[in-house]
Amino acid sequence: MAPLLRTALNTTSRIAPRLAGRAAFAVFVQPLGRSRVRPDERPLLDRARLGTLRVSGSKVVTYAWGDGVRPVLVVHGWSSRSSRFSAFISALCDKGYSPVTFDAPGHGDSEGRASNIRDYREIIGRLHAEHGDFDAVIAHSFGVLASFVALHDGVVAHRLVGIGGVTEFDHLVHAFCTRLGVHERLKRDLRGYVEHSLFPDEPGIWERLTVAYEPERLAVPVLLFHDEDDDMSPVAQSRLAATAHGERARLVVTRGLGHRRILGDPEVVARTVDFVVTADALP
Repeated sequence: MAPLLRTALNTTSRIAPRLAGRAAFAVFVQPLGRSRVRPDERPLLDRARLGTLRVSGSKVVTYAWGDGVRPVLVVHGWSSRSSRFSAFISALCDKGYSPVTFDAPGHGDSEGRASNIRDYREIIGRLHAEHGDFDAVIAHSFGVLASFVALHDGVVAHRLVGIGGVTEFDHLVHAFCTRLGVHERLKRDLRGYVEHSLFPDEPGIWERLTVAYEPERLAVPVLLFHDEDDDMSPVAQSRLAATAHGERARLVVTRGLGHRRILGDPEVVARTVDFVVTADALP
């Protein structure tokens, strides 16, 4: 399908740039398949309190555990689902925390076929309004960028953990266009459609859709994990976040875990939970 899609988009971009941007965007926001619940994740999901939100016309499923005290928000990445954080959620429950999470539109058990960073931002904001300030946010991949953006928009969290993070929205656009092999003008068309369809009343959006945007405004401790063999998001993405947040941030580079298996690594889970519960800013 990729060669056909490349040809169609490149041709349309020469004739009708707006239409090309719209068509590229429709592909850009569709997850690559819908992840299923793994057998070892089912018992934890069965214990969750389920809720729903209506976002962009789709029913979004939310999950919560614990008694509501010391809520911790968990944010999954692209083409993933919240149950991938089962090890983190179980460990947090054992420590007396109340994990809260969701399946974004087009992901997990939620409705829809597509999602975008504006949807993530809205869901995080509404969960914050429902559960109060978060003791921490733990996010993976695309969820890392979405979490930083939500914190800039007023969501309060006392710590943030980013795992295999995407930290620049423009990196996603560039990677998408490079993977398809489309012309540079199609990239401009896609960027223009993002600006006009997702953020029509928000100037300077590309400067704000990065973790390096005004880091002093957040002033929260940040712990980052990133594997040097990550084939989806290069470790340079987390290095950018670590540099931007200076002494408040620490980056732990792992090896041999890739982009997905890092979520099941016992040491990553243990260090994340220690970071959430410790009285010190960084481990």
